[in-house]
Amino acid sequence: MRVLMLDAPQAMLDERRRLGLDRRDEMWDGLLHLVSLPSGPHQRFASEFFLVVAPLAEAADLVPLFGTGLFRSDDDYRVPDQLYCTAEHFSERGAEGAELVVEIRSNDDETYDKIGFYGLLGVREMIVAHPHDRRVELFRALGGRLVPVQPGASGELTSEVLGIVLRTVDEKLEISWSEGSATV
Repeated sequence: MRVLMLDAPQAMLDERRRLGLDRRDEMWDGLLHLVSLPSGPHQRFASEFFLVVAPLAEAADLVPLFGTGLFRSDDDYRVPDQLYCTAEHFSERGAEGAELVVEIRSNDDETYDKIGFYGLLGVREMIVAHPHDRRVELFRALGGRLVPVQPGASGELTSEVLGIVLRTVDEKLEISWSEGSATV
């Protein structure tokens, strides 16, 4: 359900904060976007993906972060499911830039609406993952924008940031890299 409130009652915002429901909320040019908690399949896929990819990111001198804000300013930030940044991008409030963001799709979420923001901030790659069929899309920076990468002949997508190859086979996501592979 989509809801637009011109003025949110402070008591409602305070209650969301007290319950920890605001951790994934985002500010889009000063407009608060209340984000629902992720579903079980969403969380499971995100965790499995992170457990495989985070050590590879660390080996590439990237900081792997889970559910951390990516800030343009205090009133303009998004919270991707996963974010991989350099140490220089990491800050007290979250991240001021990123090499790669991962968005796990949920029904009626705003994943695709965030692509322009991530491109504007100089994100090099974005992975959009679909947890139910274990399919991914890859976007790569080109001329200040993130554009879709076309899969190879066998459906593979290669993340240059992480040095991994992603491919869905029989509704399982295969992740491979020079020293190994895993299935999510």
